[in-house]
Amino acid sequence: MSSHSFDTRGLDQCPFIPVFGAPSIMFERGSGTELFDVDGKRYLDFLSGIAVVSLGHANPAIVSAVQKQAETLMHVSGFFANPTATDAAVSLNALLADATGLQGQVFFCNSGAEANEAALKLARKFGGRGRHGVVSALGSFHGRTLAALAATGQPAKHEPFWPMPDGFRHVPFGDLASLEASIDPSVAAVLLESVQGEGGVVPASSDYLQGVRQLCDERGLLLIMDEVQTGFARTGRWFGFEHAGVAPDVVTMAKGMGNGFPVGAMWARREVSTLFAPGDHGSTYSGNAMAGAVVTAVIAEMKRIDGPRLAREKGEYLSAALVKTPGVAEVRGHGLLRAVDLGAGRDAKAVYLELLSRGLVTNAVNATSLRLAPPITTSYEQIDEAVHLIAAVLAEGVGS
Repeated sequence: MSSHSFDTRGLDQCPFIPVFGAPSIMFERGSGTELFDVDGKRYLDFLSGIAVVSLGHANPAIVSAVQKQAETLMHVSGFFANPTATDAAVSLNALLADATGLQGQVFFCNSGAEANEAALKLARKFGGRGRHGVVSALGSFHGRTLAALAATGQPAKHEPFWPMPDGFRHVPFGDLASLEASIDPSVAAVLLESVQGEGGVVPASSDYLQGVRQLCDERGLLLIMDEVQTGFARTGRWFGFEHAGVAPDVVTMAKGMGNGFPVGAMWARREVSTLFAPGDHGSTYSGNAMAGAVVTAVIAEMKRIDGPRLAREKGEYLSAALVKTPGVAEVRGHGLLRAVDLGAGRDAKAVYLELLSRGLVTNAVNATSLRLAPPITTSYEQIDEAVHLIAAVLAEGVGS
């Protein structure tokens, strides 16, 4: 029997609903970039819980914030204020004000999908009856809840759940002319990722995002940027849209802002945020004191270590090493959100599984590409170790 405390002997089936498939590994602890399974095997985590644990596992600053807050106050509901959620909202608005030049307000929730749901509702409030349409991109991913799924530009994910909510349309990512052609009087907003994460780690060009911003200004539309995967220093800037120098009207966030604690947020510039009136939206856990303590600690720690700079410098180091690796056709992305494209005919899933067996956690983001998103705190030695493992597996022809 393994060393974990829950004895699964005697269970005739997995206790989890199989939306993720059968789990192949049970991890019980982590430290920095390292994970250890229940049998004590060490892994390098170059996925970070899908770009979540950006400050590393068991980061002392985050552990301390959680412990201190758990002993003080955990939850009082959104009917009342608490100091940690207030501090987190002020800190988050300050980051967005620096990035956009605009003042705004924050709504806290539990996940990226919920943040996008809030943004989609806000877009409908902004547009009014009959002007509720949202244009998003093919290949995008915005969440699994019903409206966020409808906004997601992956028709195969829609198929089991028809009918989808109406008002959503999808155009090719990066094609400004197609986006412009899709806009009619029923459209209220455009929703985009600065880098399509689940779509294969595909960055938007600066020209494209600048063109979208100009088009939204001309047509009186909201520009909503989904920074759930790209926010909080992941791409080498605090937010991915900063690479293009644009200022969105609404920004959605989650993942890295909690370093593993489940929290999301929607920020909107003040002229838009105040369209929501009491009762228009909410969540039992919005403004949770524990989440607020974590978000404040994450922002403070990322500032202390200069997370954007570290992600940028380490991402360039990782990319340069991968580009020189035989069997790598292309490296895409920004900062420490990278795709390693193996070229046509190579099976990324087979490569991912072999890497996992050798102690490197990645994932096959599409048929031919691996996604790498290690913690910002990853060492250069750990990057070298990961690249060495990838090179060895490719050299052996795995997935060919």
